[in-house]
Amino acid sequence: MIVEIDNKSGFCYGVIRAIEKAENELNTHKSLYSLGEIVHNNIEVKRLEARGLKSINHNNLLNIKGKKVLIRAHGEPPSTYVTAKINEISIIDCTCPVVLKLQAQIKNNYEKIKKINGQIVIFGKKNHAEVNGLIGQTDGNAIVVETVKDIELIDFSRPVSLFAQTTKSVEKFNEIEEIIRKKMIETNKNHNIIFESHNTICGQVSSRKPHLETFSKKHDIVVFVSGKQSSNGEILYNACKNVNEKTYIVEDENELNSSWFANATSVGVCGATSTPKWLMEKVAEKILKLTSYNNLNF
Repeated sequence: MIVEIDNKSGFCYGVIRAIEKAENELNTHKSLYSLGEIVHNNIEVKRLEARGLKSINHNNLLNIKGKKVLIRAHGEPPSTYVTAKINEISIIDCTCPVVLKLQAQIKNNYEKIKKINGQIVIFGKKNHAEVNGLIGQTDGNAIVVETVKDIELIDFSRPVSLFAQTTKSVEKFNEIEEIIRKKMIETNKNHNIIFESHNTICGQVSSRKPHLETFSKKHDIVVFVSGKQSSNGEILYNACKNVNEKTYIVEDENELNSSWFANATSVGVCGATSTPKWLMEKVAEKILKLTSYNNLNF
């Protein structure tokens, strides 16, 4: 049997940058606040907590004075920076550059479109940290579309500018875009109403889906390692599952089931952009122990 760890899985650039900054700070000061969990992976969060990283929420932020607080890769709305300034909080800003660019794009677009009574629409997961930061660029006036049903929240007689959370599925975005476009045309047959669509999904994230589909096809069994809270993990796991029905998702090596590997000759281990490489390695090592084989490919 061969156990192969996908060499393209693991932390994306934004997460790597946030964790490196957190670790550098902890090397010197031994403690640090993080506004929200630094990454949607409980195992990695616990590792950093053991080093002194403490996750806080926005209510906690209101009561912290003169401390250092890390803003994770997901980004934050402008109101968070106002609170930090009032409370003399020193910000370690780890907002992903891709997210920062999207925030600026939405803010600029909102300033223009509100002058013509238009709407900012964001295809994303409701209450997700990144999406909350994006909504903040519109003074809370953006419409969040998570499913096709949410499209009915849009007023199709008014201009629309559509954006996407950086970790969403390109296919789902295209589906949402097409439905909105058709409804805009149906509603405004005799009028030229502006509809702008901006595919703002991160290229590094979107490229992983076709790669993982290829990776999953070549193995008998696929073990996808991801935190249960990861939006990106859910999308990529389903991409693997769609091409290989014998795909299983685990948070760590303790969730493995030896019965999964009966009669298998190859196992692929992969993960989300929020999954650390070291955790995939632990899962692979546990698979080898469960199956009593020792052929591991990295």
